[in-house]
Amino acid sequence: MILCVRFRIEPMYEALFPQLVDLLGEFTPVVEAAPPDGALADVRGALRYFDRSAAELASVIRVRALALYGVDCVIGAGPNPMLARMAASEARPGVTLVVEDPEAFLRDRPVVALDGVGRATARTLCGYGLDSVGRVAAAPLAVLQRLVGAKTGRELWERARGVDRTPVVPHAASRSLAAERAFPRDETDRTEQRRALLSLTEELGARLRAEGQVCRGLAVTVRYADRTTTTRSRTLPEPTAHSAALTALAYAVHDSFGLQRARVRGIALRAEGLTGAEGAAHQLSLDPADEKARRIEAVADRARARFGPRAVLPGSLAA
Repeated sequence: MILCVRFRIEPMYEALFPQLVDLLGEFTPVVEAAPPDGALADVRGALRYFDRSAAELASVIRVRALALYGVDCVIGAGPNPMLARMAASEARPGVTLVVEDPEAFLRDRPVVALDGVGRATARTLCGYGLDSVGRVAAAPLAVLQRLVGAKTGRELWERARGVDRTPVVPHAASRSLAAERAFPRDETDRTEQRRALLSLTEELGARLRAEGQVCRGLAVTVRYADRTTTTRSRTLPEPTAHSAALTALAYAVHDSFGLQRARVRGIALRAEGLTGAEGAAHQLSLDPADEKARRIEAVADRARARFGPRAVLPGSLAA
């Protein structure tokens, strides 16, 4: 049995996500994080170990998340990741939706509800009257393969019958990283807000380089005194973990808010679209200052690894 857990985290507190994933790890070692707010957990062994049903185990997880972190969650359960995700998308807070009969659960759903079915594929299938999952499941495999291709047709046919061979991969590389800074009082000073952003980009940049990853974009979330939030995202010119590039983009996003004298309670930053640094292309620069900054950054990373994260800081953060 697979649980799909969607934590109801406010954008400002996405930095809690790793701790919530660790909470699931107390029940099963087979946990796959799906940032910024979801995770898959293979609990087949846990059900036997704790002698509980999937719904009962989900209730324990929900209570612990609320008690320890003040975070509610929505949970779906099914025999495979696809069905668990579909169940979680329909589950209500406080109630775990368990898929006991995959055929009955899927039969009347639109074909676009299946994993891997986009608008173009759905349009093709609907043109031949295959507009529901039940009709796709009843169609001959050869017909589906003629319509959408051999590989896609077989995957579609299997998923329509409730079969998903995708494994839950523990310790998979994260697709995003988040960090946040809260102010001791409502902050209206733009300089202080930019200092917080600089601190966040330095932290995320160091974490990305330590893990051998680069990001494709950043999302900045501002939380105001009335507890409302605003989030904006932008894509980097190229995937990077270079702190200076992250800082420049974060400042640009921050400027786009036009905060003026807004009372800001906190700022969060999320690095999105993470990929391995070894596969990322880097446009060579003829600017010697950029190359010097990258060499200094590498030296600073080695110093932080040896003496702690605050061993080397930008001058504006040292005070």
